[in-house]
Amino acid sequence: MQTLLTLSIAMFAGLMLSRLAKVLKLPAVTAYLVAGILVGPYVLGQLGVPGLGFISMADVKSYSIIADVALGFIAFAIGNEFRLGQLKKTGKQATVIGIVQAVVATLLVDAVLIGIHLAMPDKLPLPAAIVLGAVASATAPAATLMVVRQYKAKGPLTDILLPIVALDDAVGLILFAVSFGISKALISGRVDILSVLVEPILEVVLSLALGLVMGFLFTFFERFFHSRSKRLSMSVAFVFVTVALSMLKFEVGGIHIGFSSLLVCMMLGTIFCNICDFSAELMDRLDRWTAPLLILFFVISGAELELSVFTDVMIVLIGLVYILARSAGKYSGAFLSAKAVGCDKNIVKYLGITLLPQAGVALGMATKAKAELGEHGAIIANITLFAVLIYELIGPMLTKISLQKAGEISPEGRTSARTLIHLPHLHIHHNEEEK
Repeated sequence: MQTLLTLSIAMFAGLMLSRLAKVLKLPAVTAYLVAGILVGPYVLGQLGVPGLGFISMADVKSYSIIADVALGFIAFAIGNEFRLGQLKKTGKQATVIGIVQAVVATLLVDAVLIGIHLAMPDKLPLPAAIVLGAVASATAPAATLMVVRQYKAKGPLTDILLPIVALDDAVGLILFAVSFGISKALISGRVDILSVLVEPILEVVLSLALGLVMGFLFTFFERFFHSRSKRLSMSVAFVFVTVALSMLKFEVGGIHIGFSSLLVCMMLGTIFCNICDFSAELMDRLDRWTAPLLILFFVISGAELELSVFTDVMIVLIGLVYILARSAGKYSGAFLSAKAVGCDKNIVKYLGITLLPQAGVALGMATKAKAELGEHGAIIANITLFAVLIYELIGPMLTKISLQKAGEISPEGRTSARTLIHLPHLHIHHNEEEK
């Protein structure tokens, strides 16, 4: 009862706040995140009534399976943007920009935070500064995709944005693993080349390979069904099993092997959309099926935001510096690389702003650092939590504004579902009069 009550309150709060967000011309994803804060441990949860919101962070974490599955569907949907026809037009540009903007953000944040370390070594240790630079490379695919979907954005900027966000995950994983390995070496005094170079590259390659295999299997089994509902059910089942398999971790010859669920599910979507002739129709139906799941995902993400980081003045100050440096790195990296590869002027001007949202991947990196780097990891986690809190609340709004300025979001109409429901009836009545 408590679980169902909590989830229903979370979804209801998200839906109601989305109406207020519409009035204020804010993206719905921002409303869902704010709703999460309101029903989370720091507001409604303070009452301590089980079922009435999330009463603790442990309570929020108990719903992690929703986040895992939702991210799987988000990655699957982004994978569907990698259609060969589109990639022939934007593939080279997206690859160059995706790599350059991530590297520039990492280098700029590293430079600024190492400067702070030199000025205040007791406040920001060098290992923490280096890892935070890699964390800065990560972009949140979920928030970006939700804004694109909500406003039905279309155009050159949107076409190149989603592949870049997808590529960003792979680049970020490698940058983080290298920075993480360097930081561990600084702390322990021992360099481990396996964890610095071999393991991150293996994770990316094996994730893409697993997604490739699952994509071919998915397309093979999907063809046994002709009913739309059964094809939809098969799609859901394959995303579930792909997310589950991507959680596998094992060790071979001293090398730790794992998978990125985002990369695996992206590859699943990419293979499916390129070899299945009815993928577009099926994706449209799947998008509708996952709508309530994604609302819950963002509300729970909002509840996870750690407001206690505001109590530490130094974390807030360093966090603000991190946010400014990362924003400058993302924007300048995207601006310069987009200009270098001859992109449309709107892409050059606005792409960097759309890459600012940061959430799940960055939090995953911070969690690993906290678990393995001791007090240095705790600093990394707190600064990342602060940055994610700010980015999640303002990032979607900035993405929307950029897409509007680029002319890729049409003015919102006042179309109502109630009106649409009555259209078939009116059409039939009109035909009867003709007869």
